[in-house]
Amino acid sequence: MQQINLGDIVVDVVQKDIKHLHLSVYPPTGRVKIAAPERMNIDTIRIYAISKLDWIRKQQAKQRAQEREAPRDYLTRESHYYLGKRYLLKVIERDAAPAVLLKQRTIELYVRPGADRAKKQEVLDSWYRQQLKDMVPAYISKWEKKMGVSVVEFAVKKMRTKWGTCNAGAARIWLNLELAKKPSQCIEYIVVHEMTHLLERSHNARFVAYMDKFLPQWRQHKDELNKLPVSHVDWGY
Repeated sequence: MQQINLGDIVVDVVQKDIKHLHLSVYPPTGRVKIAAPERMNIDTIRIYAISKLDWIRKQQAKQRAQEREAPRDYLTRESHYYLGKRYLLKVIERDAAPAVLLKQRTIELYVRPGADRAKKQEVLDSWYRQQLKDMVPAYISKWEKKMGVSVVEFAVKKMRTKWGTCNAGAARIWLNLELAKKPSQCIEYIVVHEMTHLLERSHNARFVAYMDKFLPQWRQHKDELNKLPVSHVDWGY
């Protein structure tokens, strides 16, 4: 891996078998990485990085200013969120298959005796994933009719820097697992955003016009989502 120094910004450069440049700014500290084609000249990559300096600085400032959740230990009476609402975790050990049960004010986490933090997180993350998988198809069906598009497949996974992504060619969308913790209107906004990429791949004026047409209040949902605390994760590469 090479590095490019641009004053106070250090850019990690990884060259691999790809066709285009990809620039990423990683939370929480705003580390910068460029993935570039194997044979691309380093000076060409430097010029590209310089052209993106303003965008890099804006992303870094936004990430560093965003409130972050405290690290989670998965202990009883610890705060956890689901669909934007705060719940108290209740850890219950039993000699049976792990499970999660949502109550009015608590999330009951059932684990085998002696389960460590990693196992508790695995069980709760699996539950969050299933909740998204259960609720998102209704959003997709609703907006397929309104937008005149078709989603072939959607999936849920942990993401480093985005709430969602779309492979327009395959008509496939991915959603960030963390969305299960956010209000339902924010989840629906991300679904609409990614489905709009089936009509326009870039974030250009045409894309914005589609968003204004289909979901006029999308900016409000975007601001709400971006103001909410994000999980305490130091993303690696």
